[in-house]
Amino acid sequence: MADNATVVRDFIAAWSRLDVEELVGFFTEDGIYHNMPIEPVQGHAALRQFIGAFAGGWSSTDWEVLNLLSAGDVVIAERVDRTVANGKPVDLPCCGVFELREGKIAVWRDYFDMGTYTRALAG
Repeated sequence: MADNATVVRDFIAAWSRLDVEELVGFFTEDGIYHNMPIEPVQGHAALRQFIGAFAGGWSSTDWEVLNLLSAGDVVIAERVDRTVANGKPVDLPCCGVFELREGKIAVWRDYFDMGTYTRALAG
C-alpha cells in the first residue's frame, strides 16, 4: 500500500485527467468532501454527482503542489489549482486537509476563497 503522502499526490495528479470515476475511487465508501465555503458531501454516489457537476464545465486543470506535509493519517497540501472553466482561466490558491484510512481518503476539507473563483469566471 502506498504511503498517505503518495496517495494524496496521486489524487492531485489524477485531477488533470478529469475522470470522475477515477477521482471517486480515491475515497472510502463513506468518504467526505467538504469545500469549506459550501456543505460537505458524503459517499461515492454524492461524490460522483458533486465532482461531476462542478468539473463538468472544466476543459483542463493542473494542480501545482506548493507544500505537502504528512503526519500519520493526515496530509496537508497547499496548492494552486490552475483550471480552465467555461473557457476562462482560474488560478485558485487552496489548502487541502486530507484524513486517510487504509490508503483511501476518508475526509477531504478544501479551504479557498470562493470569490477568487467566481470573479475569474465573471471576468
